[in-house]
Amino acid sequence: MPRRLNLAALTNEELQLLVGEDRAVGLLADISRARMEGRAVPGPEVHDTLTFDRLEERAWGSTPEQSRALAAAHAALLALNAEFHGTFYLPVISEVRHLRAYTLEPDTTAALRWSETPESARTARAYLQLMTWLRDRASGVACVLTTSSPTLSSPALSEEIDQHHHPDTSPAELLALHRAYVLRHGRGQKLGAEADWARPWQASHALNLSAWVRRGLLTDDPTQPATDGTPRVRTGS
Repeated sequence: MPRRLNLAALTNEELQLLVGEDRAVGLLADISRARMEGRAVPGPEVHDTLTFDRLEERAWGSTPEQSRALAAAHAALLALNAEFHGTFYLPVISEVRHLRAYTLEPDTTAALRWSETPESARTARAYLQLMTWLRDRASGVACVLTTSSPTLSSPALSEEIDQHHHPDTSPAELLALHRAYVLRHGRGQKLGAEADWARPWQASHALNLSAWVRRGLLTDDPTQPATDGTPRVRTGS
């Protein structure tokens, strides 16, 4: 059974990033009482693993502007010699459920993320994520994540993920920045067969779950429904 995010255990900044400033203000009174009483405020479900459902290719985008942005990003990635692995739907991730998967030799997996049914202006823009797992974790860092997302992730990612946030950066610029961040830690792990593109995303999800458990951000109480109107967890943005 999936666990739920405990909104009362989030920092105020994480709460605002997750639900938006206006919604956070409306929730704050109940959350403040819950913190004083040691009570959980159940939020969205958090699943132990990610699920990637392959989709048939078509013209993507919820608006003409988003369609143009997706087509331009796709073309830019192919120009960088990225290998395209298809388009997928992530049913256990809400708000930004669509993903186009790529690998960039020899060690980087890329995800072009967007929503076909955006719930807010914050989730209406496509963005790119680049991830490389490191050969050596002596520095305490397991992987490097570089993203052009317009918003930060909430809850905060695992301390073992070296995350860098560059909103609206082009794919070529983002890749150059990502490569430089990886070099700070050493070398990346080479990716294997075609299906290996998803392995880093599953592994980073496991790191985040462990970090959230250590922080007490998850509740196992299945009897309480999620707070009405609460957006879902956005991981790795």
